[in-house]
Amino acid sequence: MPRGKKGKRGSSKPGSLRQEVLQLHLLAKASPKGVRNGVKGESGASDDELTSDVVSHCSSASECTSVLEEGLGGEQVDEQTAQEETEDKLKQCIDNLMDKSTKTRLGGLESLRQAFSSRVLYDFLTERRLTITDCLERSLKKGSVEEQAAAATVFTLLCIQLEGGDEAEEGFKMVRPILTAILIDNGANVAVRQSCARALGMCCYVSTAEEGEDLIKSLALLESVFTTSYPNREGTLPTPKPGSPALHNAALQAWSLLVTLCPESRLTVLLDHHLPKLQACLQSSDVNYRIAVGETIALLVELRRDIDEEFELDSESMCESLKSLATDGNKHRAKNDRRKQRSVFRDVLHYIENEEFNVEKISFGMESVYIDSWMRRRIYDAFKEILESGVRHHLQFNPLLRDIFGLGPPLILDATVKGTKISRFEKHLFNSAAFKARTKQRSKVRDKRADVM
Repeated sequence: MPRGKKGKRGSSKPGSLRQEVLQLHLLAKASPKGVRNGVKGESGASDDELTSDVVSHCSSASECTSVLEEGLGGEQVDEQTAQEETEDKLKQCIDNLMDKSTKTRLGGLESLRQAFSSRVLYDFLTERRLTITDCLERSLKKGSVEEQAAAATVFTLLCIQLEGGDEAEEGFKMVRPILTAILIDNGANVAVRQSCARALGMCCYVSTAEEGEDLIKSLALLESVFTTSYPNREGTLPTPKPGSPALHNAALQAWSLLVTLCPESRLTVLLDHHLPKLQACLQSSDVNYRIAVGETIALLVELRRDIDEEFELDSESMCESLKSLATDGNKHRAKNDRRKQRSVFRDVLHYIENEEFNVEKISFGMESVYIDSWMRRRIYDAFKEILESGVRHHLQFNPLLRDIFGLGPPLILDATVKGTKISRFEKHLFNSAAFKARTKQRSKVRDKRADVM
């Protein structure tokens, strides 16, 4: 199964990729269990919608104007001029991060958040990464609550923009101590701690660092946050404090993202330690946390089955809890909450009992990605949460996401390419095979780090 972050370029060998494709062809002919016949699509905005009206520039005085609208102008403006105007607006946004006015700094952060989400700006940002990182570090240390939360989000987007390379790793080492200090500070604002939890998880995930030390530290920090929701010695769940379920949710999801990077020896320990306690958390009073717990349980079981195909979850009480949530008709819960909960837990239960996963197709441009495992769902959801509607644009053009999902270099679309489209089924096979081939190679590196962990 795919399990991993972005590695060095050219991570999978052609021979191993062909073998993976052949194996998938053979498995498909045998109608393997693990994939339902139906494919669940995801509705989304068009490419035009994704790139229009998403970047704003806030002047030091007051109002914001659209970077993309002003930068791209009308059809008559040539591409080079549009690019220059866009970069000028972005430079002003960066300058605004150093302004004395909190309102102006917040405007600059919001402008950069939207720009980083909707565009791929690697060349522009590589030259200015240290300046931006210094500004974000200052906002995290001295800014208001809103400014701190925004800075953590923008820094996460910056790491994604830098494609998780050495530049991103360098920036992460600079900002990591601040993210850590805020996350473990019980007196800090809950919303800021949430942003820091997500930043810590994603930035560690995309980092190219080969040693396992950063991974271990990040896992431990995130565990220290969400395990406070675990039952006490008497088996009773603690009474949640205001805002704590959302914080636990963010920390658990960031932790589960990093779990996909762990070597096999570590996964076995994690499953044995966390699964019983996560089961108890299925009774949490917060619907979003219950759902996060259920998805994490499914992910851990999937990773364990990856190691041992004969593994069976021997827990009738677990299945009973999942069945109860999959059919919950409690009128005291909001209707939308009940619907969302039942949908997720039906999928979780179906996987636990039958090892089947409801495949989801994500389309963008002429391509598509199939979300065909709990691991892929966790990885895709993590990027979607931070990139929002821009996730499709990044899947199409960002080398980091294309590497993670096995899509290869960005396509150069012309008449010849359009006339040589391959079938959807072939795309799915190549997608899955490339994803798995890269992951197996990176797993070898992680397994060498197992002693560290």
